[in-house]
Amino acid sequence: MIAIRHVSKAFGRGEASVRALDDVSFEIARGEFFTLLGPSGCGKTTLLRMIAGFETPTEGEIFLDGAAISHLPPNRRPVNTVFQSYALFPHLTVAENIAFGLKMLGRSRAEQRQRTERMLSLVRLESLAGRRTSQLSGGQQQRVALARALAPEPKVLLLDEPLSALDLQLRKEMQVELKRLQTETGITFVFVTHDQEEALTMSDRIGVMSAGRLQQIGTPREVYTRPTNRFVAAFIGETNLLRGMATGEGVRLPGGFLLPFEEAARGEVTLTIRPEHIRIVAPEEQGAIPAEVRSAIYFGTDTHYHLALADGTPLIARAQSAVDGMSALQPGQQVGLRVAPGAAHVLGD
Repeated sequence: MIAIRHVSKAFGRGEASVRALDDVSFEIARGEFFTLLGPSGCGKTTLLRMIAGFETPTEGEIFLDGAAISHLPPNRRPVNTVFQSYALFPHLTVAENIAFGLKMLGRSRAEQRQRTERMLSLVRLESLAGRRTSQLSGGQQQRVALARALAPEPKVLLLDEPLSALDLQLRKEMQVELKRLQTETGITFVFVTHDQEEALTMSDRIGVMSAGRLQQIGTPREVYTRPTNRFVAAFIGETNLLRGMATGEGVRLPGGFLLPFEEAARGEVTLTIRPEHIRIVAPEEQGAIPAEVRSAIYFGTDTHYHLALADGTPLIARAQSAVDGMSALQPGQQVGLRVAPGAAHVLGD
């Protein structure tokens, strides 16, 4: 569907130039919900703008259905974009906003009416068709922007951080809504965000970016449980990074404790272990890693325990909160730790 081949992008010239993208290559399948995830300035929006046609690559090529499109004007690409600002027309009604693109494309009035009605039904705004967009809530405006972009039936829909302006509850609702819309229409969605939860919740695959380079591509489960390097491990949720010495028996952690380990590795390694995969047990339990509780932070559904191994190495474990919200563990308390089988993963750097 979409093929990115050795794409680089530099802004400016000479010593003052800034390389926003550096030799990026990957493919997006037809009908896929693909997310570009990374911090601000990593190059994800620049890449999205190049797929849309608002920027051209300094090097490399972008293909859509096998045809090179890097120098094709935006209006000649079967691609639509939903921006963070929505860019709705406040003087038009919901239905008129949705039909606007169809009208510009010269579609017949009958087709405009038919597709607008279908889009209103798809985004569940039939009862608001005659209302002006300035009278809508943020979530309703988001739905109108999506309906307008989907109405011409593009091959690809690009979404540039469209949920960032919404409050937390509405953002969660729209995550479910976006995935539903993508599933029902079958259109390829390319979604840009810096929010890990959005990426994990909605995506078929995620491309994690940093400093203009693609760090890893995989399913949400793959990038979360098997990150390729320190950046991905730390950026995709909370994690513990531990140095150790891998032997045939396991990994020798700081303080001398031997952690049984399934992966084939030798020598000095960096392990990543997610906090939810560390279980706190009694300190005298056989085979448990000795640790000390430093603090407990209540998050509602769970409590995060900040711990220290025997040599002072910090560690975080996550446990379900007690019914009364009180922590069963106190700072200074000695505990034992157990790591779930297969939870420790060796990083590539």
